[in-house]
Amino acid sequence: MPLVRDGELIHLLREEAFDEFNRRAQAAPPDLRNAVLRMLDLRRADLRNADLRGAYLRDADLRGLDLSGARLDGASLHGAKVGGVFFPHALPAPEILLSLEHGTRLRSDRP
Repeated sequence: MPLVRDGELIHLLREEAFDEFNRRAQAAPPDLRNAVLRMLDLRRADLRNADLRGAYLRDADLRGLDLSGARLDGASLHGAKVGGVFFPHALPAPEILLSLEHGTRLRSDRP
């Protein structure tokens, strides 16, 4: 089982300090590997290039986010709100549906 991470960036998201989180995200891609982001409203977070491998996003609000450059391998989206999300091209739609409906971990087509 992967180590659940809890750090300053995760606290910024939980506290809805999106201006500070986004400022840091512009400086360097956010490392949110194995983060528990369950039930958070992340619509104002800049996650374009975030490393979300193994992240737990159950019931999170991701609507309208650009995740095209995000790393999502191993992330779980069970019950997340994903209307209008721009997912990475290498992530097949059936993988997204399985994760949304059953909580399976995402796997991309890229090597």
